[in-house]
Amino acid sequence: MIKNPIWVVTNVQPRPDYTLLLTFVTGEKRIYDARPLLQKTIYLPLNNLNFFMNAKADCGTVTWNEDIDIAPEHLYECSIPAGGSSNA
Repeated sequence: MIKNPIWVVTNVQPRPDYTLLLTFVTGEKRIYDARPLLQKTIYLPLNNLNFFMNAKADCGTVTWNEDIDIAPEHLYECSIPAGGSSNA
């Protein structure tokens, strides 16, 4: 049986400060700051907070629509562990 990599996203909670609370396949929760992406052309639609808040976990990563997603390895490597509380 093939084991999933640790960076597979199983859940995402977008937050109004342009961070994502991510849950990975291991159950680990991490926070990703999406603000640096907002200047990049492909991610310009994320500047609309209503659009940003529609983030969803799909196919092991975070997506907004068929054109905008973020590599799950990047999400894992560039995120920080969520604090000690389970509802960080």
